[in-house]
Amino acid sequence: MTAGPVASFLPIVLMAVLFGLAMDYEVFLVSRIRENYTHTGDPRHAIIAGGGAAARVVVAAAVIMTSIFASFLLSGDTTIKSLALALAVGVACDALLVRMTIVPAVLALAGTHAWHIPRWLNRVLPDLNVEGTALPRQPAPFAAADEKADAGQPQAAEVIPPQRARRS
Repeated sequence: MTAGPVASFLPIVLMAVLFGLAMDYEVFLVSRIRENYTHTGDPRHAIIAGGGAAARVVVAAAVIMTSIFASFLLSGDTTIKSLALALAVGVACDALLVRMTIVPAVLALAGTHAWHIPRWLNRVLPDLNVEGTALPRQPAPFAAADEKADAGQPQAAEVIPPQRARRS
């Protein structure tokens, strides 16, 4: 490989591809940690369990992308070789160092504050409930009717789900 100038488009392409892949890895990792945090309420356990579950996906994706980019090192063009080397090293460093080491460490240091939304922002943002976090806060639809039946209280007209109707 001969030394020469860096192509002007190389840093732009490099940053665009690395940023896109980094955000994919971030979504895989943090969404799994957040899911565990909403179920347990314990940030330390969520980082260990969620990070451990997402680690397989992130590492597998990083190994795949690193090997694909490294395969372009066999090309004869020096521009493609330099782009391939930069992408291979960049993906490996980002996935293994930043996403699997620094992000969980920062989340552990922040504790419950990592998942806190300020009141003013919470009022502005819509409550999409994508992960189903509001479900545990709502009573089960038939739990109230079952409790009334157990207590011997008169019940209002109850909607019978199809599963219950067939058994009756």
